[in-house]
Amino acid sequence: IEVRSKEVLVDIGYKSEGIVPLNEFQEPTAVKAGDEIDVLVEKLENKDGTVVLSHEKAEFKKNWDKILTICNEGGRINGKVKSVVKGGLVVNVGVEAFLPASQIDVTTPKNLAGFVGNTYEFKVVKINQDRQNIVLSRRELIEAERTEKRGKILGEMTPGDIRKGTVKNITDFGAFIDLNGIDGLLHITDMSWGRIGHPSEVLKVGQELDVVVLDVNKEKERVSLGLKQKMANPWDQIETKFPVGAKVKGKVVSLVPYGAFVQLEPGVEG
Repeated sequence: IEVRSKEVLVDIGYKSEGIVPLNEFQEPTAVKAGDEIDVLVEKLENKDGTVVLSHEKAEFKKNWDKILTICNEGGRINGKVKSVVKGGLVVNVGVEAFLPASQIDVTTPKNLAGFVGNTYEFKVVKINQDRQNIVLSRRELIEAERTEKRGKILGEMTPGDIRKGTVKNITDFGAFIDLNGIDGLLHITDMSWGRIGHPSEVLKVGQELDVVVLDVNKEKERVSLGLKQKMANPWDQIETKFPVGAKVKGKVVSLVPYGAFVQLEPGVEG
C-alpha cells in the first residue's frame, strides 16, 4: 500500500495492515506501491494493533524446499554476497547461506567487505536441515577449475614449445613463471649463456616474457623452462669465431690462484 523510509505497509485482507521492514528486500529501491509480495505472518497484532509481517522469512520458507532439491551437498548454485559476519560472509542463494572466510578464495582474503554485493557461483558443502542452514565454498570451485586447467595445459605442452609467461616469484636458484594456469621453474643456469650472480639481475616480478619448455613431468605437474635456449649457443662454431693464434679483447671476470677467467663474449670464457 505504501513504501516508507524504513518499512513497507502491506494489505493482507485482515482488519489492519501489516508492516514489513524495508531492509528485508534485496532491492529496497525497487519496491513500490501496488506490488504483490509474499509475506509470513509473525504476529496478528503488536502493541500498536499492527500486523507484524516478514517478507524475508516468507521467501526463506518458500525457497527452502526448492534449495534442497537443487543444492544437494556437492551441487553448485549462484548467490549474491549480502554482508560480512564473524568468520565469513552471508550469501543470498534464495535463502541465506554461510561462506566461511577460508572458503572464499585459495588464500583467505583480508578485505571481506570487497565481496559484498557481488554474485558468484558456489559449491554446497553442507546442509543442516534441522537448523536450516547451508555452508558454501567458492574455494573448492576455484581449485577444481585450476586443476582442470593445469591438466589441459600439461596435456598440450611439449618440450621445445615457446610459451608466454609472467614472473611470479624470484628465488636464489631461479624464478617461477606463471604460464596462465601452471607454474614453471626457470633455473638460473637456464637464464643466460653468460654468468649471472642472482636471477634478479635478469628478471623482475611481474615481468612478461617468452620461455622455452625444456621438460614436462605430467605426474608431478612440474615444468622446466629455459630463456637462454631462445638464443644460439655461443660455443657453437667457437673455432671459427676464436681461432687459435688470434688476438682478441676480453673482460676479466674472476681471479683464481692459478690465473684469471676472461669473458670473450656473453657465455664464452677463457
